Amino acid sequence: MFHLPLRWAAPIIIVAGLSSVLSPAHAGPDKPKMTVYKSPSCGCCVAWVGHLRDAGYEVEVRNQLTMTPIKKQLGVPSSMWACHTAVIDGRIVEGHVPAEAVDRLLADKTGIYGIAVPGMPMGSPGMGDDENARFDVLTFKAQSDAESEVFQRFGK
Repeated sequence: MFHLPLRWAAPIIIVAGLSSVLSPAHAGPDKPKMTVYKSPSCGCCVAWVGHLRDAGYEVEVRNQLTMTPIKKQLGVPSSMWACHTAVIDGRIVEGHVPAEAVDRLLADKTGIYGIAVPGMPMGSPGMGDDENARFDVLTFKAQSDAESEVFQRFGK
């Protein structure tokens, strides 16, 4: 059996305690769990999930061979489609939406069904670093391509 010298015990306990307080899994205990549906081979989706986890979200990933049935079942309008779809607190988050916009969605009490960053714009979370990137997060209603509004703008 392996024993550590007693003088190492305090530093190990302190580091272990700090890592549990500072880890992303513990950063937002009041944030609801998110379920992300994505293709098993999509690297940008993996990067986006990492972005949300870094922001304190607990994320369950469900790999899907085809995303169309999920998007249709959840009522994501085809004009809003991106590579992955998430469900959080009964709302939909489509595509490379920044964690800041997800936080704002959860605080919003106006009944927004979902938000999206349609397509895969460069510079959005998970789509590389581009300090000149500009993109909008849009709201949508279930199954309605006609009604969307800018929820939040990102970029210069």
